[in-house]
Parts: sequence; structure tokens; C-alpha cells
Amino acid sequence: YRPRSMWETYSAFANTYGGVILLGVKEREDGTFETVGLTPAEVEHLRQDFWNTVSNRSKVSAVLPIESEVEVLEADDGMVVAIHVPRAPRDERPVHINDNLFEGTYRRRGEGDYRCTRQEISAMLRDQGTETMDSKVLDDLTVADFNADTVRAYRTRFRAARQGSSWTDLDDERFLRAVGAAMVSREDGKLHPTFGGLLMFGNDYDIVRECPHYFLDYQETLDPAIRWTDRVHSGDGMWSGNLFDFFFRVNRKLAESLKTPFKLNGIFRVDDTPMHKAVREALANCLFNADYYGVRGVVVRRTPDKLVFENPGDIRTGVEQMRLGGVSDPRNGLIMKMFSLIDVGERAGTGVPDVFATWANAGLPEPRIEEKFGEADRTILTLMLESDAKSAHNEQIIDNNEQLNGP
Repeated sequence: YRPRSMWETYSAFANTYGGVILLGVKEREDGTFETVGLTPAEVEHLRQDFWNTVSNRSKVSAVLPIESEVEVLEADDGMVVAIHVPRAPRDERPVHINDNLFEGTYRRRGEGDYRCTRQEISAMLRDQGTETMDSKVLDDLTVADFNADTVRAYRTRFRAARQGSSWTDLDDERFLRAVGAAMVSREDGKLHPTFGGLLMFGNDYDIVRECPHYFLDYQETLDPAIRWTDRVHSGDGMWSGNLFDFFFRVNRKLAESLKTPFKLNGIFRVDDTPMHKAVREALANCLFNADYYGVRGVVVRRTPDKLVFENPGDIRTGVEQMRLGGVSDPRNGLIMKMFSLIDVGERAGTGVPDVFATWANAGLPEPRIEEKFGEADRTILTLMLESDAKSAHNEQIIDNNEQLNGP
């Protein structure tokens, strides 16, 4: 009634989405549970043993439950101890056991616990800090390493979005410092790029030197007979490979996937519908929350019936809070700030709820948020562009084409 793997499960729940550990039950062959008939004395012993162990830092790295979250349940044929383990705050993750970070950190997948890889543990450690990871100052680079065309394009958009701002008259170095792309280093007292500035304005070859797994990839598959009908990625040597240029290149392509009703504002056609704004928000949110030190990079996919946004890293606020909104905890706060200064992205944690509301108003299937753990933590947002019936019909056509064309 007290499994030896209880503390592995405690770690797994704390590092994933929380859960309840039941002491005093056993599983039947058919998968159901029955009590083992704990006595009041045994229950008290289990409670005391739990609190003594969880308070021992050499056994468990974090005390998460409060007194009311360890409760005793009475059944007809015995008593059960229920331990409610909440998800640990990110500044306490990874929660590990036996004073062993790399061998004692677990996560939950389906019905089982698994030991985290070093990559997963490193990702959790990166997320612990109060400062976002893009605020790091890169002392081995200067603002002269930024892509001049990108800086010029950003300043043009800033001037249009922030008319009358005193920043528009600053020289490049002062302007880049003002927006957060550069900071004075504590090491040499000179101006250097922040990591966020490098991601926003740098060149792919410099970004990859800082984070070797960095990769931005847009894949368009509109014809099932062709692998990609269009593709843009950061490593092709045809453009800068930074976030600013990727955003505007890809946003333009995604906009083409949306039906635009004919509407005039005076003599000008209005093409910016709520769905265009929602797709722009989804793309920005993907870039704000990516762990650029993680593996597999940012991937945006467009097919005839859906748009998919994938970024490395889990959801810092959790899936439920991301869906509800109201809490903004971006992995890359400086990148979010720089985009918001040119009117891209919501800073108040309302972006994703707005996407859900827009899709509901359009009568489309509810957007789907997935979080995958394991070798590579991933956050995936899927936006369907057609009703469920049309989507199923398109999938059948694609399947039939694949059968006709062969492997």
C-alpha cells in the first residue's frame, strides 16, 4: 500500500501537471482499485512518514503540498491517504529526489513516470530565473554584428507605430539600447547585444554560435504530390535568419491562407480581419515562448486545412492558464517588448484567448494546444481552417492521392 516508487511519482507530478497519490489501495487485474484496509494507526504512521520524508532535503528537493492537501478518506472496507501534489512553480523545478538532480528527476507521461533526460533538466534550470533568458548580455559581440537591413526595417515600423516618440531621433546604438536589443556590460562597461537583440536583429551564423540548435522553419504543403510547395528556413543563406525577418516573411504567407471578405474603409480595401490578427498573434506567441537553446527549433506548417505552430520548450504557465489568459510569463520578455513596440503581440496574456474567441466566432473547430515532454519539450498550437466535415473530406483526398502515387 506504499509503493517504493511513490517519491518518483511525487517528482513526476511536480514536474508535469500535478496529481494525486493514493496510499492504501491496490490495483486489481482489471485495472480497477480496491482498498487494503488501513487502520487509523497505520494511516497516522503514513502521514507522519510522508511529512518527515518530504521535509528532508536530502530526500526531496521541494515541499509542495500544504497540510490540507494530505487528507484521509474513509471507505467501507478501510481508509486511504490522498496526497495532492501540485505542479511545482518554475523556480522550484526540477523537483528531484535522493539529492540527485540528474538521476532523481522524473516526469509523467500517460500512466507512467520516466526519468528526465539531461536536456529536459537543463531546460527546467534555464526557466528558473526571474529574468527572461533573452536578457543575457553577449560580451563577445557588438551591435555592429547586427544585420543593418533588419535594424533599418524595424526602425521604419517603429516610426510608423510610435509617431512622436523621442526614440525615433536617436542614433542606432542609443535606439537599440532603448528597445532592449543592447545593454552596457558589467564586464567591460561597453555596449553589447542582448541575446534577445541577437535573435531579433542578428544573422543566423552568429545566432547559431550562441545556441547551436537554433532553427526557424516555415513549411507549406498545399499539394500532397509535392513535399513542400513553399519553404522558408533560417539556414538557407538567402536572408538574415533572425526573428524579425522570419515573422514578417511568414506572416505574409499565412495571411494568404485566410479568406478575406471584400470590405472598404473609405476608398481603401480592408484586408486585416480578426482572423488575420489572430494568426499574427499565434505566430508572435510561438516566437515569444520558444526556448531557443532547445532542440528542433520553431516550425510553422501550412496545409490546405490547418495552420500549426510548434516551438521548443514547454508552457511556462501551463496549458490551462495559457488557454484562460490573464497571466503573461513569456520565456523571452525582451523579444516580446521589441515586437510590442511595433504593435505585434499582446503583452497582457490575452493573445491565446483572443485566438480561441476569433475561431469560435468564425464557426471553426476549437484550436488545439498540445504540450509534449521527453527528448525534446514542444508546445504545439493547431488552428483548423475548415469545419470538421470538410477537413475529413480533404484528408480522405490526400490519402487517396498517396495510395495512387505510391510511397
